[in-house]
Amino acid sequence: MEDYLKQREQLITEDRAQRVDSARMQSLTHIEQKAESIVRAIRAAEAVSVWGVNGTTIFDYLPDDKSPNVFPGMAFLTARNIAVHTQLFQILSRMPKGALLHAHLDATVKARVLLKLALEQPAMHVRAANRITPNNLRATLPEFKALPQDQWTSLASLTEDSYVPNEYVPLHKARQNFDQSLGGPEAFDDWVVSALEINPSEAYGTHNTTAKIWAKFTSTFMVSGNLCHFLPLWRKYVREFLLSSVDDGISYVEPRINFWYKYMTGADGQENVTHRECLVAFDEVLNEVKAELKRQGREDEFVGAKIIYTTLRMDQGDNVEWYLEDCLALKKEFPHLIAGFDLVGHEDSLKPLTDYIEPLTKFKARQKELGLDIPLLLHAGETLGDGSAADMNLYDAILLGTKRIGHGYSLVKHPKLMEICKEKTIALEVCPISNEVLRLTTSMPMHPLPIMINHGLPVALSSDDPSAWGSTGLTYDFYQVLVSTEVSGLITMGELARDSIKYSCLEDAEKERALALYEKQWLKFTEWVVHEYSAASADGTRKMPN
Repeated sequence: MEDYLKQREQLITEDRAQRVDSARMQSLTHIEQKAESIVRAIRAAEAVSVWGVNGTTIFDYLPDDKSPNVFPGMAFLTARNIAVHTQLFQILSRMPKGALLHAHLDATVKARVLLKLALEQPAMHVRAANRITPNNLRATLPEFKALPQDQWTSLASLTEDSYVPNEYVPLHKARQNFDQSLGGPEAFDDWVVSALEINPSEAYGTHNTTAKIWAKFTSTFMVSGNLCHFLPLWRKYVREFLLSSVDDGISYVEPRINFWYKYMTGADGQENVTHRECLVAFDEVLNEVKAELKRQGREDEFVGAKIIYTTLRMDQGDNVEWYLEDCLALKKEFPHLIAGFDLVGHEDSLKPLTDYIEPLTKFKARQKELGLDIPLLLHAGETLGDGSAADMNLYDAILLGTKRIGHGYSLVKHPKLMEICKEKTIALEVCPISNEVLRLTTSMPMHPLPIMINHGLPVALSSDDPSAWGSTGLTYDFYQVLVSTEVSGLITMGELARDSIKYSCLEDAEKERALALYEKQWLKFTEWVVHEYSAASADGTRKMPN
């Protein structure tokens, strides 16, 4: 038996030798070892006390059992309110998370915060296709628009009998005068939020296919677009995104900004704000946030931000080339801000990368002419397909020289492509919660991420569009990953965070500084874990620290 156990241990060791955390696990400090053991113990205890693991067996079947199906890594929208009360979540909320490399800016600030910012803008108006009634409330989407002052209206409500469909009402009045029979101002807020978020009944019931949930998902951007793209509000939105990221332990961000809209609405209510002016505003807000953090003595918590220029997979030919030339022009003027280029949108229904080979190849040639470097950071493989056009995007992304792959969900079906990604360090921007809510998987234990980690593929955990599922930052994604595994631990999470910095578009010197700062944060964090939780009881009932 002893020989068998030795062989078993050796086989396990060999099997796990390629993991992204294998080297780190061989050189842990005493503090890291203790922190790792503490977190593993808490996770094991909460698996029983919170998630009821091993509470019943297959032989405890009851025909009328209607108890909820609760388990670690379960569907996020129903697990979220449970997760936030766990010790494991509290620990991860304090963990330094490195870089956020895949997030669409328009969906990074919570819906209620966005609405609050909108209500501060006198120019912001709202309309609906019909007068809002109890019968059509859930089926009607709000449409927002900042109007020039000479077009501001004196209308008072979307719910009055006199409301004319598609007439704009000042936003603050529409909220204030929302019919009490519908719930008044609070119900107005809920109505707007429901249009900006995906709820559990949609994700897991009425819209539980990738096509249906993407239809709902796309509608959230249609609702938020005129809010986010109003320059006075956008500046505050960017500030909120940056500060909330820092508060969540994120030290560097590379948000994707959709430049498909060629103009943003300015303070005068006119669509006249160019992409250049957008970047000027972003840069100003970024510098203001850095200065504010420095005044607070927190400058080491935030390295900075760059922008990934994106447009939609809807245009081709001359129109795509316009965006590519625009990206080149912006890179020339803002070399410190433009990180890369991407094409975004629903891969299963929009144009495949094969439609863009010629313009993207020309784009690379133009960079050489101009002495610029704008890496491709392409979405690919965000699909359930196996040989579908969306799945085949992975081949084209790699052949086009993408520096990273957005999502890469179907990559594990392609052994040669996994090998190439590992050899060329083409990092995967993996968005666990996004993939689950958008119905690529039903829960975290079914996600291909463990396959990627076990094969040693470069991975950066990302949040994609957190506001669409009522979250922000990266803590939730790290939690869903850590709670659903027995192999990966706190050290693994730390390695994923480090790798997010390594595979960022920071310059080498910036990257070295960011990694050095991360090590200081990591040490402080692991010391905190040991100090606060070393006496944690095995049953996971210890009171959480402040």
